[in-house]
Amino acid sequence: MRKRTLLLAAALTSGLLSATPATAAPSGLAGDFNGDGYRDIATGAPCTTVGSASCAGAVVVLYGSASGVSATRKAVITQNSTGVPGTAESSDLFGASLAAGDLDRDGYSDLVVGAPNESVGDRDGIGSGTVLWGSTSGLTSGKGLPQPSTLSEYGGFSQGIAAADFDGDGDTDVTLTGQSHTRLYQGPFTKTGGPLTHSRVGELGTTSEVIAGDLTGDGAAERVYPFAVDGDPGGEILYFRWNGTAHKMTELPNADGSQGAIGDINHDGYGDLVLGDSTDPYELKPVGHKGGQITVWYGGPNGPDPAQQPTVIHQDTDGVPGSGEPDDGFGTSVSTGDINGDGYADVAVAAPGEDIGSAHNAGSVTVLFGSASGLKTSGVKSYTQDTAGVPGTAETYDSFGSAVDLTDVTKDGKADLSVGVDGENSTGGLWFLRGSASGLTTTGAQGITTAAIALKYGANFGSAIAQ
Repeated sequence: MRKRTLLLAAALTSGLLSATPATAAPSGLAGDFNGDGYRDIATGAPCTTVGSASCAGAVVVLYGSASGVSATRKAVITQNSTGVPGTAESSDLFGASLAAGDLDRDGYSDLVVGAPNESVGDRDGIGSGTVLWGSTSGLTSGKGLPQPSTLSEYGGFSQGIAAADFDGDGDTDVTLTGQSHTRLYQGPFTKTGGPLTHSRVGELGTTSEVIAGDLTGDGAAERVYPFAVDGDPGGEILYFRWNGTAHKMTELPNADGSQGAIGDINHDGYGDLVLGDSTDPYELKPVGHKGGQITVWYGGPNGPDPAQQPTVIHQDTDGVPGSGEPDDGFGTSVSTGDINGDGYADVAVAAPGEDIGSAHNAGSVTVLFGSASGLKTSGVKSYTQDTAGVPGTAETYDSFGSAVDLTDVTKDGKADLSVGVDGENSTGGLWFLRGSASGLTTTGAQGITTAAIALKYGANFGSAIAQ
């Protein structure tokens, strides 16, 4: 992470600020941390300074409502917050990765937080994962996930996190990955005992990301791991599918990318895998497209067919705004969700390195719509901080699109877009645009900066959003 910040209010390091407690039965929705029926947005600020510990990290939770999110309904959580395991230490990067799900089946969503540079004993930067438990007052206490004894120094464990039901038993499971070590934690979890079981996923090489979703329509989510290997400059994409007795590994040998999301784009009952390959082609990686690209691999009863010709979209595709330029980073972050409520999952694609006029790396987000024939290149929209109705101004190194997330925060059946802007004013921010029947609307669009939540000095606020 590039920046640092300071928590100003003592309450932020001694306890958790929360929204108004829910009064009805908890919703059970993933991402609804206080059970009030509205999904919430959890955002990382991993380079926040806590006390005197630079880049110790924090998580900011913005609680959902019919009007969206607000800086007045929030929680700021660090490893110095009451009930949270560990201690805020320099360079921990607590909040660099996030995933939401109801791990203990109490109806309140929990949050898994990665601190990929956490040191344990005399092993520096090995990484750790922490569960923050949901409740009527939001995220309250926490518990550390079992720490593998085989982690190497600077291994970055927990760089990638996903939470979903991977074996179809009704319990939410968790996977953490980071370079040379990937682990599966199987639910149900308890607040005192942690996961039911945990084990190493030994078939993988070096990986720092994981994507989860149901590609086969059987109710069990697949775990997709992009990872780097010698001899394949674009990397490899592997996914694990539950066959009723074990997790079976399948390779997509022609797929490339390092980020991704899963959603049912063509509304056929099978999740589709969207991969972001944001790296420009170069001598050791001739694949891809200048400025970045995405590919869509359509799911089926046996998962994506490795022999299919995926949909490939970049900024030089007809109908897509802009043009592919070096270091745009198109595909750095992707998310899926039904923005207009038509039953087809849509896709948001970040290009945080996009130049806007003379503003270098100001950033943009492109939105493409699903249909019965797959992801469309008609009606595509692009948003920047110079788009009419979007707060702020496109400035050099804003990185609008450092992370993107499509989640229905307002409970109207339409996914809303959250955009991380981790370079905003050198400290970061989160922008919010509502979904509507005609697509995203800039009416009532919000820009929440670190000034509104008492963070400063380079927090990297908005560099990660829980999906």
